[in-house]
Amino acid sequence: MFLFTGIIFKENEVFCSLCPELDVASVGDTPEAAKAMLLEAATLHLEGTIEDGLPYLRPVPEAEDPRQTAPEAIVAVFHFKVDIAVHAYA
Repeated sequence: MFLFTGIIFKENEVFCSLCPELDVASVGDTPEAAKAMLLEAATLHLEGTIEDGLPYLRPVPEAEDPRQTAPEAIVAVFHFKVDIAVHAYA
């Protein structure tokens, strides 16, 4: 089980969502849609990197984190968990 942070912020006419620990982002027309898209993107990112044996953490530099660069645009900050099943094959 992995625990991450999600950030939703308004940019122009859409809501952007970002997981700063993974540097995975998505967008949606509503905050709820942006959150749902981020959860799916984070899950797919983790599945792919683990399957390929690649490092999954790619933290966003602090200078690019919207909590630092545009705090007035932040709509929500939340924590989420990703549970990935591992299967062994021979």
